[in-house]
Amino acid sequence: MSIPELERDTPVADTPTAQAKPAGVKDSSPPHSLRPLIMRLHFYAGILVAPFLALAAVSGGLYALAPSIEQLVYRDFLHVDSTGPAVPVTEQVRAAQQVRPDLTVAAVRPATSPGETTRVLFTDPSLGESERLAVFIDPATAGSVGELAVYGSSGALPLRTWISQLHRHLHLGEPGLIYSELAASWLWVIALGGVYLWVQRYRTLRRRGADTARLFTLDRSTRGRNRTLSWHGVLGIWIAAGLVFLSATGLTWSKYAGENISELRTALSWTTPKLDKKLDAAPASAGVTGSGGHDGHGGGHTPAAVDPGLLDRNVGELDTVLEVAGSNGITGAVEASIPADTATAFTVTQTRQPWQFATDSIAVNGATGAVTDVSRFAQWPLAAKLTSWGIALHMGLLFGLLNQLLLAALAVALLAVIVRGYILWWRRRPTRGTRRVGRPPMRGAWRRLHPAAAVALVVGTVAVGWFVPLLGLSLLAFLLVDAALGTLGGRQARHRRPSEAAAVPQ
Repeated sequence: MSIPELERDTPVADTPTAQAKPAGVKDSSPPHSLRPLIMRLHFYAGILVAPFLALAAVSGGLYALAPSIEQLVYRDFLHVDSTGPAVPVTEQVRAAQQVRPDLTVAAVRPATSPGETTRVLFTDPSLGESERLAVFIDPATAGSVGELAVYGSSGALPLRTWISQLHRHLHLGEPGLIYSELAASWLWVIALGGVYLWVQRYRTLRRRGADTARLFTLDRSTRGRNRTLSWHGVLGIWIAAGLVFLSATGLTWSKYAGENISELRTALSWTTPKLDKKLDAAPASAGVTGSGGHDGHGGGHTPAAVDPGLLDRNVGELDTVLEVAGSNGITGAVEASIPADTATAFTVTQTRQPWQFATDSIAVNGATGAVTDVSRFAQWPLAAKLTSWGIALHMGLLFGLLNQLLLAALAVALLAVIVRGYILWWRRRPTRGTRRVGRPPMRGAWRRLHPAAAVALVVGTVAVGWFVPLLGLSLLAFLLVDAALGTLGGRQARHRRPSEAAAVPQ
C-alpha cells in the first residue's frame, strides 16, 4: 500500500529518498482536489502565524483563570468577617464618599450576600479608559476595607486587568492590537483547514484499507513523525470547534474586523437594545452635565461641573431606586448608576455572573420612583443574546470555574498542537544538502482546481479579506512573497545541471 509523503510512518529526515518524488509518480490527491492548496495554506499559515497564536493561548489561558485567581489575591477586599444586618446602601455610599471626597461617585454594586463587600465606584481622571476607582465597603459597619482600580463592565481588578491587556495588546497599546487581531483572524482558517486535511487523510487511508486509520483517537502503532502527526491531527480535530468559537468572539473585540462586525449587526438590527436614561419631565434649568453617558463601563473622566447638593440628593434616593428595581425583577448582583443631574434616570443593571443567562436592566426616576424604561434580555434579538453569551463564555464567566478550566485546557491543547506542528516541520528537513528546515508542500496547487472552483474561491477570499482586513492583507502578502520565491526558485532550477534539477523538485 502506498501512503503519501506526509503520512509516512518513517520520519522524513530518516529517509533520503523521501526528499524527492520519483519521476512518473503522481500526487495522491484526486484531480481538482482542494487538498494541495489547503495543505500549502495550512503549512505556511501555521509556520508564520503560530507564534502569535502561542502568545494568545498563553495569555488567554491565564485570563480564563483570572476571575478565580483574583478571588484569592484580593480576598481581603472582596470579603469581610463581620456579621449583622447591612446598613442602607445610601449610608455605604456616603461612607465611601468620605474616603474619597475628591472624586465624583458614579455607581454602586451592593453586596449580595453576607461576607461580601459593596463596591462604590468613582470616576477618576487619573485612571485609564474604562477604568474607575472602587472603594470597598463592609455592609455591616459601613467601614472601608480598601480601594482598587476596576476595569470594564465586568469589574476586573488590577491583576485580571493586567492579564486582559496582555492578552489583548501585549501592553503595547494600539500597535499591539494587531497581534491579537491577526491571531483571531487566522485561527479559524488554520483550524478548519486542519480539520479538512485530517478528514481527507482519514478517508484516504480507509479507502486503501489501512488498519491504522484514526479520526478521533491516537494511532499508537505508529512511531516517529507519523506519531507526531497523529497527535497533531487528533488534538486539532477535538479542539477545532472551540478554536473557531474563540476566533469569532475574539474578532468582535478587534479593531478593524470588529468595526465591520458592529456595522453588520447594526444593519441587521442585531445590536443590544439601549436603555433610555433621559427624563422627559426634567426642568430645562437642570444645567449641569452629569454622567448619563457612563452606562456602567467607566469612562475615567470627571463631569465638567457637578452640583454637590444635587449629587447628594441623588445618593439619598438609592435605596428607593434599588427597591423599585427589585420589585420589577432586577435582583441579584446589580450595578446602580448614580446620575449627577436631574435630567438623567438611575439605571440598575444585572451584572454577568456564573450560570446567569439573562441580564435585565431598568431606568428609574429617583425623585418619583417611576420606571421610565426597561430592557428585558428575553426581548433582545437572538444575535444580541448569542453575542452576550459568547462574550461571557470567552471571558470564562458564563459557567464559572467549569468554564475557566475548559478554556485553560483548550489553551494548553492549542499549545500542544502548535508544538507538534513545528516538530512536523522540523522532521521534514532534508538529511542532505544545504537546506536546514523542512521543505513546504509542493507548488502549483491552484492549477489543480477546476476553473469554476478557482473563481469561486477567489471571490470568497476577497470578500472574507475585505470583512477581516488583517487576514486579507496578510494573505495577499503571503501570495506575493510566495510568488516571488517561486520565480526565484524557477530561475535557480534552470541553471542547475539536469541531474541536480531532478533531485530537487520545485
